[in-house]
Amino acid sequence: MAQTPFYRLPYGARRDLLAQQSHLTVQQLAKIAARQRSADADLIENYLTTYGLPEGVAVNLRVNGQTIAVPMVTEEPSVIAAASNGGRLLTSERGITTKVERREVMGQIVLSHVADRTGVKAWLIAHQDELLKVANEVHPSLIGHGGGARSLRIRCIPPYWMSLDLFIDVGEAMGANLVNTICEAVANYLKEHLTVNVLMSILSNYATHSLVTAEVAVPVDQLATKTIDGTTVAQRICDASDFAEHDPYRAVTHNKGIMNGIDAVVLAMGNDWRAVESGAHAYASRHGSYQSLSRWWLEDTTLHGELTLPLALGYVGGATRVFPLVVINQQIAQITSARELMGVTAAVGLAQNLAALRALVTDGIQHGHMQLQLKSLALSVGATPGEVPAVVGRLRGSTQPTTAQAKAALLAVRQANLEK
Repeated sequence: MAQTPFYRLPYGARRDLLAQQSHLTVQQLAKIAARQRSADADLIENYLTTYGLPEGVAVNLRVNGQTIAVPMVTEEPSVIAAASNGGRLLTSERGITTKVERREVMGQIVLSHVADRTGVKAWLIAHQDELLKVANEVHPSLIGHGGGARSLRIRCIPPYWMSLDLFIDVGEAMGANLVNTICEAVANYLKEHLTVNVLMSILSNYATHSLVTAEVAVPVDQLATKTIDGTTVAQRICDASDFAEHDPYRAVTHNKGIMNGIDAVVLAMGNDWRAVESGAHAYASRHGSYQSLSRWWLEDTTLHGELTLPLALGYVGGATRVFPLVVINQQIAQITSARELMGVTAAVGLAQNLAALRALVTDGIQHGHMQLQLKSLALSVGATPGEVPAVVGRLRGSTQPTTAQAKAALLAVRQANLEK
């Protein structure tokens, strides 16, 4: 008798099989059971349990003249602190300003082994109105909401491919499934009217028609530390920004810091952070080499910063309907549209970037970072929430505290509690 495939087994059988194969203890199974949520079982395949991440709120952010708090989901201790610190540094009447010139998602219909690319391109150009009509007939309700297929582009890609790119205004949704459906409909139309080999029809996460820019101007005096004047700090930030323009090794880490903030907001708002990551890094390479996404420069006594990246985010649909916290998070951040979400997310990325650069060129990144990591280290060796402050207090004097030191500190704390 054939063995039942794993995905067809009932939940209990899947869990027990994994427990047997992996030699899970009773305590480990109890942890899995404690985090099990029946509603999540339909979201993914082979569901086992729900893996949670902490959510916090970045404060001190002023975006387009409005002071807001922004929910962020992350496991990294210093991310929310950095975003809040960056927001504090960038406080002014307007704070960070953002702009979204257009918001369209691109879909690709890829033709393979095209013998007469010139002829096919001419046909596509001559019939572009028909192709857009076919696209818009797939979801007529989208037209009613002011969206729809806006334009198309034809690219010949050596040695023998062609890409028919459709640019679609998807309204307030991220629109992945909608774009895929439209592209498949247009692909079928091409098959009926052309002798072509359609290789695939799929959206692109390189959302160059959904760019958002966040800008800020901050007086250098706001950047001063206890030991370094604001002008010097600002010049060092500009130097670090210039270096990231020229060295891809630095640019990757520079952009990772930006994405620390952006990913955390994208997660909190129920959007696809993987799509955002891939698009952002592709955009950083658009000039032929990997460069920083942000730019900082000094004019007189003012430091200017700018961040531009593709952010095809959705305000409705997809996971935003599945996770109840998303609606609450949107309300906390005072977000009522996809464009607002794009702007706030980019603003957090810019604030995150400034905080990281300022720390790097002054006290060093570890000064604040390690202090925040001490709580995680204490928890990792078994400290209870009530014991964490005392353990952290004993570790604070260490430059690079180790797990062994944390265990020793925890033991000392518990011994001290017994002697009270």
